[in-house]
Amino acid sequence: MRDDLAKWAAERAPALLAQAEEEALVVLRDALVAAALGEEKREQATPSPPPSGPMPEPEAGELLWAYCVAPAGDRQPPARTGIEPGTEVQAIEASGLVALVSRVPRAEFGEAPLRRNLNDLAWLERVARAHESVLDEALEATTIVPLRLCTLFESEDGVREMLEREGRALRDALELLRGRQEWSAKVIVDPDKVAAEARARSDQAQAFEDELEDVGGGGAYMLRRRLERHLREVGASLVRELAHEVHGRLEEHALDSVTRPPQNRELSGHEGDMILNAAYLVEAERVGELRDVATQLEAQHEALGARVELSGPWPPYNFVPTGAATIA
Repeated sequence: MRDDLAKWAAERAPALLAQAEEEALVVLRDALVAAALGEEKREQATPSPPPSGPMPEPEAGELLWAYCVAPAGDRQPPARTGIEPGTEVQAIEASGLVALVSRVPRAEFGEAPLRRNLNDLAWLERVARAHESVLDEALEATTIVPLRLCTLFESEDGVREMLEREGRALRDALELLRGRQEWSAKVIVDPDKVAAEARARSDQAQAFEDELEDVGGGGAYMLRRRLERHLREVGASLVRELAHEVHGRLEEHALDSVTRPPQNRELSGHEGDMILNAAYLVEAERVGELRDVATQLEAQHEALGARVELSGPWPPYNFVPTGAATIA
């Protein structure tokens, strides 16, 4: 799997760069970090080969890597290490807001070296994990607006200017998110159980099988193909109905929801077929209801081998209003 992953990462390097620059961390987390890197132990991925030709002189100085924004009056998370070893996360305040940042070397995070490093799967894993670790601790302490991966500033004054310039959008986002949590739900089914249930529920499948007993040669071949196609269609209908039901039931206990493409089995390592990959914005006191509904739905659809996997709370990338989510 590691070799396939490394090959995929190399082929997708330009897309990963665009995602890191244009999208929220959730894209990288779901598509790469939480999926491909979810193993407890793994060998280090082979980095992309260095570019040919002479390397430019390393850039001198430091930049500020920003993690999130929180209300200035709220309890702040305890001091912790930033994405670079030996650096502490610090709070920069302006306009009634606090940005959590840490210092990073320009030689590694300046524009040119950053582009090179984003092609290195091992480097990207380390940085994304460290970024999310800071967000997780901040989320336990206060309401946050998470900032996208690779949000960098030249100086503390630049951070303060951003807080003042975007203050209204950030305060509106914090008000929207206060007391609410983002939870992820993934529904996975057992394809063998789906096929068996499709056969059991279909009178037409039984009719095909009865007819097969009296047919031979090429006629039997064509009839088996029709039976297989019919069972695939019935199975697809069953999983669509299941995904629709689960999403609808979970939405009843949420303020908002977002659906995303199911994750690739080879990357995430899950067993079975993922039929729903969604996120829900939930009032903190209603998370228990969400869990109860997920448990009920899983039991109701045991015949399909259904697993309703809830995880959270996550940094609320999916529900930050656009104006606050696109701060650079």
